[in-house]
Amino acid sequence: MNRKAKHMRYLGRRLFSITTHHSLFTLLVVLLSLVTLNQCKVGYSFSGVNISEEVETYSVEYFPNRAPLVQAQLSQVFTEALMDKIQGNTSLTLNTDGGDVQFSGEITGYETRPTAITSDEVSARNRLTISVRVKYTNLFEPELDFDTSFSRYEEYDAAANLTDVENELIELIVEYLMEDIFNRAFVSW
Repeated sequence: MNRKAKHMRYLGRRLFSITTHHSLFTLLVVLLSLVTLNQCKVGYSFSGVNISEEVETYSVEYFPNRAPLVQAQLSQVFTEALMDKIQGNTSLTLNTDGGDVQFSGEITGYETRPTAITSDEVSARNRLTISVRVKYTNLFEPELDFDTSFSRYEEYDAAANLTDVENELIELIVEYLMEDIFNRAFVSW
């Protein structure tokens, strides 16, 4: 065997040895990482939801409408939307007798007012605003409790009659409110 062939065989064995050691090191690092992560108590998900593993249930009390202007179905729509949001985005189970995390509160505002006035001093756009006060209680992590007001609005053409667009506007505003409330309770960035 000539000198060049011996050198090539030596380099091949050396490369195999380095690759094997590198693979073993990588495997060891991955295994240690998995063991370390397994010891953590905080739940993690790719959706950004951060709920302690101890929390298994939730409850939502009926949100009465205490706004000066009362929309008849808003309390029911809001309460059901909050339950649906939690049910659809967490693995928590609804408990009507008080859950590990609890939501209560009231609808405090429901109003429409002009936002854009034309040169003729006539309203071109109106704004429907819904405000709610939400009390959140976490039995396992009381430092996360809050009692906060949330408010969202949607504008509509002043030529439209509110009763014609009201249901659609309420649906949009409640959806925005659900995002705000859910993020405050369950998403920690």
